[in-house]
Amino acid sequence: MRVPTQLILLFPLLLLLPFGAYAQRPDTTIIRYGGQLTGQYTSGGVNRTLLTTTHNVTLLRGKHFGAPVNGSFSYGKQEKLLKEREFLFNATPYYWKGHFRAYGIGGYERSNLRGITGRVQLGLGPGWAFYSDSLGREVSLSNLFIREATYFQDGSERIVSRSSLRLKLVYSYRVFSLNSTTFYLPNLSGFTDYRVNQLTSLALRFTPRFAITANYLYTFESRVLEGKSRDNTNLTLGVAFSTK
Repeated sequence: MRVPTQLILLFPLLLLLPFGAYAQRPDTTIIRYGGQLTGQYTSGGVNRTLLTTTHNVTLLRGKHFGAPVNGSFSYGKQEKLLKEREFLFNATPYYWKGHFRAYGIGGYERSNLRGITGRVQLGLGPGWAFYSDSLGREVSLSNLFIREATYFQDGSERIVSRSSLRLKLVYSYRVFSLNSTTFYLPNLSGFTDYRVNQLTSLALRFTPRFAITANYLYTFESRVLEGKSRDNTNLTLGVAFSTK
């Protein structure tokens, strides 16, 4: 798989966002981890099995820098035939001061559901936190400008520039927590070509580290290979582990 030169040149800049200032500040470094294992099984009209595991590691350095790294893998069958084998990895280093955010992003994904053998994304952009507190509750909006290269199972490829608008909601109350992220990604050269991703997770925490979770995931892609579905919805239940 070939990666465009523009994406390669952007990658070192993304790495410098969180780490260039770390050497200048001897502040405390905090590492947080969270992992989920969820699944779904249905039988009758449609026999379906779906397993999803999600992991995230966040590095916090000093008072202004963070570097979340996220990865997920899904495996699903319908009528005993492989339908979903999805892999997603992304890193979003950021700088914050007050309500202002500056983000970078580097991502890679594969999707059997949409016929994608590889997709690479790199980008930069600003964000704004309308609300945040010491409990981690947050309402924020960001808009990144990304360069994206997609390689399909039929051998074709597409290289486009997109705007990535993200709305993030994080809320917690006693043993309940809600985390919702919505993405809208139009092609800058034609807004009829766009993607929408939405993930909502509701957790019931039994201990500071363990919780039962319900996840809702929706994806839509306006351009896919012939015979592939443009949208997909998953509702799964499972368990989660996290560190403070």
